[in-house]
Amino acid sequence: MKVIDMKNRAEAEGEYVFGSAETGSHACYMIYGILKAGERGREVKPGKGHEEMLLAASGSLKITGAFEGILEEGSAIHLAGEQSCHLENTGAEDAVYLIAGGHSEEGHHH
Repeated sequence: MKVIDMKNRAEAEGEYVFGSAETGSHACYMIYGILKAGERGREVKPGKGHEEMLLAASGSLKITGAFEGILEEGSAIHLAGEQSCHLENTGAEDAVYLIAGGHSEEGHHH
């Protein structure tokens, strides 16, 4: 087992997915993302057969879509299937988010 430095890997691309490439499993994954100050980020959409939990780890995120409002630091939401939302960092500092996901009970298989 090895330690994955997700923060440094995410700094290069804005996001890093810790998943099957490292674990050999499609059961679950984790995403470490960084949004720069004022950056309108990505769409979060688990997709059919998947569920995700989105955590504002550092800073707050403005969210539109399936959830509308400000996700304060330390708070999380749950998305399933085709639910989606867009992330935006309206703050003056970088914001960090984590997304943990996996297969839902409806059982999507690779």
